[in-house]
Amino acid sequence: MLTVTKGAGLIGIDGFIVTVECHSTRGLPAFEIVGLPDTAVKESEQRVNTAILNTGISGGDIDVRINLAPADMRKEGSALDMAIAISVLQGKKVIPHDVDLKDKMFIGELSFSGDVRPVRGVLSMVLAARDNGISEVFVPYDNIAEAAVVEGVKVYPVKTLASLIAHLNGKVLLLPAELFSYASCEKNNSRLDFADVKGQEKVKRALEIAAAGGHNILLIGPPGSGKSMLAKRLPSILPPMTFSEAVETTKVHSATGTLGAGVSLVTERPFRSPHHTMSAPSLVGGGTIPKAGEVSLAHNGVLFLDELPEFTKNVTESLRQPMEDGKVTVTRAAGRITFPSSFMLVAAMNPCKCGYYGSDAKECTCKQGDIKKYLAKISGPLLDRMDIQVEVSALSFEELSERGTAEPSSAVRERVCKARDFALRRFKDDGIQSNAAMGSKEIRKYCAVDERSLSILKKAFDSMGLSGRGYDRILRVARTIADLDGEEDIQLRHVAEAIQLRTLDKKYF
Repeated sequence: MLTVTKGAGLIGIDGFIVTVECHSTRGLPAFEIVGLPDTAVKESEQRVNTAILNTGISGGDIDVRINLAPADMRKEGSALDMAIAISVLQGKKVIPHDVDLKDKMFIGELSFSGDVRPVRGVLSMVLAARDNGISEVFVPYDNIAEAAVVEGVKVYPVKTLASLIAHLNGKVLLLPAELFSYASCEKNNSRLDFADVKGQEKVKRALEIAAAGGHNILLIGPPGSGKSMLAKRLPSILPPMTFSEAVETTKVHSATGTLGAGVSLVTERPFRSPHHTMSAPSLVGGGTIPKAGEVSLAHNGVLFLDELPEFTKNVTESLRQPMEDGKVTVTRAAGRITFPSSFMLVAAMNPCKCGYYGSDAKECTCKQGDIKKYLAKISGPLLDRMDIQVEVSALSFEELSERGTAEPSSAVRERVCKARDFALRRFKDDGIQSNAAMGSKEIRKYCAVDERSLSILKKAFDSMGLSGRGYDRILRVARTIADLDGEEDIQLRHVAEAIQLRTLDKKYF
C-alpha cells in the first residue's frame, strides 16, 4: 500500500515542502529511508517505530520503504518524524486510508514514549505550507507560539502521537490555535537608559542620528570614556520593528535554535555582541552545511564589535560585503544559501594599544610605529563603510560629579521614531526602510543640495580624500539629520554636521 503525507525541511532559514511517500508490504520487518536523508533523518526509523509501539500499536510483519521528495534536496534534522509516522500508520490502517491527508502537514520530532518534541524553523515551515496551499499544519505544542503567527492556515498543537491519531480518526479533536495578534513594541523594555550616561552629548547626538537613519558608527576613545556603555544603550532608542521585520528576524532565530521557548515573534531589535576571538564563519555564516552567523542573527538590529582591532583581520574584512549588500551568500559543496544581514554595525576601539593616543587625560606610552600598526588593523575599505565616526573623550571630574539628570532614552526614541516615519513616507514607493539603505538612485532623488552645500562638500572631498562611497554616505547622514529636523530639503547645516561626523579617519587613520 502506498500512502503519502507532507512534512517540511529547511534550506538556510527558508522552509520547503517534503512529500513523504511510504510503501508498505507484508513480509520480513524492514524500514528503509531514501531521498538524501542525513543521519538524524535516518535515525527516525528508531524513533518512529519505538514511539508507535509505546503508543500501544503493534509492529507487525511489515516492510516499510520511505521516499522523501524532492529526492535531490538534502533533508536534515528530526522535524520529519511526525510526517513519517503518520504515513506508516496509514499504511498499517491505524489511520483509515480514506482519511484525506493532501492538505495537511506534520512537523515534529518523536520521543520513544510518543511525545512530540519541538524542532527548529517551525515558522519558516508553516510559511512554506501556507504558500503551497496547505490548509492545516500540525506542530509540536512547544512550537505553537511561533506557528500561530502565520495567517491563512489552521495550526494545531500536538503533545503526543496518540492525540494526533485520535484527531485524524475523528475521535477526540484537537483545537486549532488562535491567530497571534501582532502589535509593534511601542514601549521599549530595555533596562539600560541614556539617562545613566553623564556628559558625552556629542556622542549621544551621533548615536541618535545613527539610530534614525540605520547608519554604521565607529566610536573611538580612551579606556573608561563610556564607549561600550553608550553602545549598549543604543537599542533603547531604536524604533519598533514592523510586522514584516519581526517575521524576518524570527525566521533567522527560529532556524538557528536561538528563539526562546514560548516566543511568538522577536519584537525587539536584536543586539549581538560577539567576542573578538570568534572566527569568520561564526560571524558571517558557514560550516559544512551552511548555518547563519552573527551578522544574520543581528538582522534588523545591531551588531556591536567591541575592541574592533582585537578581531582578526580576516574576520573584520568578511564584514565588507554583508554591510554593503544586506545579505550573505555562503557556497559550500552541500549547496549555496543566502542569509539576510541588514544590520547596524556599531564598533568601539581605543586609538592605540595603551589607549591614550591623542588624549588630554593621560600621556600615551606607545611608540609611533606601534600606533600605526595598531590602527592599520582597521582597513580603509572597512573604515569607508562607517557612515559616522565619532571621538569619545574622557570625562572631566566636573562632568562625572554632576548630579543633574541626563535626557532619558524615551525622549530620544520619540525623535528617532518621528524621523523614521518621516523617511518611510518618502520611501513608500521605493521598498526601503531607512536612509542607510538608499542606493545611488535614491540618493540622486532625495539628497539634492544647494550650491553652498556643494561648495563645502567639494572642500571636504578634497581635504579628506573621500571616495565615492564616502561622499554618498555623507549625503545619507545629512538626509537623516534633515529628517530629525522635519525638513524636506537638506540644508547647509545638515551637510556641515554630517561632515563633522566623518573626520576621524583624517585624524587617526
